[in-house]
This record gives sequence, structure tokens and C-alpha cells, in this order.
Amino acid sequence: MAQETAGPRSRILAVATELFYRHGINTTGIAEVADRAGVSKRTLYQLFPGKDLLVAAYLDGIAATTERDTGDGNNEYKLFDLALSPRERLLGLFDRPAPVARYRGCPFHDAAVELAGLDHPGLPLVIEHKHGILRRLIDTARQAGATDPDLLGRQVAVLFEGAMALSTSLNSTEAFDFGRTAAVVLLDAALPA
Repeated sequence: MAQETAGPRSRILAVATELFYRHGINTTGIAEVADRAGVSKRTLYQLFPGKDLLVAAYLDGIAATTERDTGDGNNEYKLFDLALSPRERLLGLFDRPAPVARYRGCPFHDAAVELAGLDHPGLPLVIEHKHGILRRLIDTARQAGATDPDLLGRQVAVLFEGAMALSTSLNSTEAFDFGRTAAVVLLDAALPA
């Protein structure tokens, strides 16, 4: 349950973040969010004049936490861990997430699958997040000394996205092990010895 000391907007976002990620955007109703946040539907709609805007605020909040481990099983934060070498940061993407009852993967990927309309206000946030991660991968590949950092960054992105998507579909994180094996081959070929 959301903390009673937090304001209504914060409580709504905290509850929406939990429910949208854990249960999905389309299966989570506004009434459930309002009830769990301890606000009326009227208050919720005053703060977020529609579910689409609440979804966009949810995604915006997650984007702000990308550079730290949020415990959601998403390894993207390892790209920002400067205590690791560039190679370790790239391979860290493929560490198996901690076991959970239901692996949900990347909340941005999940949202992209659920958002039906091309005009949904959350879609630009999904696209910007994925472009941002791709830029970070390319920059990390450059820092690692890759001969073609753009190519390596894009290849690692496909492996990482694939590992998350397959793990979500199968509710098994073993796809990260296969992604790591493929990533090692790519890195060994692209980085100086």
C-alpha cells in the first residue's frame, strides 16, 4: 500500500508503476489504481486527465530511474556502473535477473506491446528510452575499443532485447545465458585482444 504521507500524485504514480509493470497496462483499471492509492477517481482524473497520460507519467518516472538498479530485474542500469570496465558493462546486461514469480522484462518493451495507437503519449517515451539505451551501448562499445562501435552496440542491443523478450514470454531467464554466450563471441571479435 502506498504511504499515506505521500501526496496523491506520488501515491497514484507509485501504485500505477507497481500495477502496470506487474499486471500490465491494459489489465489494470483506473478504479483499481485510485482505490490502491487511496484517492477518488475524481482526484485521479484531476491529476491525470486520462489513463494514457497516467501511462506516460509512469514511463517518464521509470526513465528517470534507468541509471540505478530498481530491482525490477532489468539489467540496463549496469551500463551506467562506471566501477565496471566497458566490457563488463556490456556483458553485465546478460546477468540473470533475480528469480521472481513472473519475469516481466523491460517495462518499455511491455508498454510498446500494449500501446495500440501510434498517437499514444507514452510511445515517444518508449522510443526515446530505447534510442537512449542504444546510444549508451554504442558509447560503451567505443569506450571498450570496438573497431565498429555502432555495429557492436546495435548487435548487443538486439541480443539484450531478445533475451528480455524471450525471458518474458517463457517466464524463464535462461535466455540471458544464451545471450551472454553470443555477446562474448561478438565482443571477442569486435574488441582488441
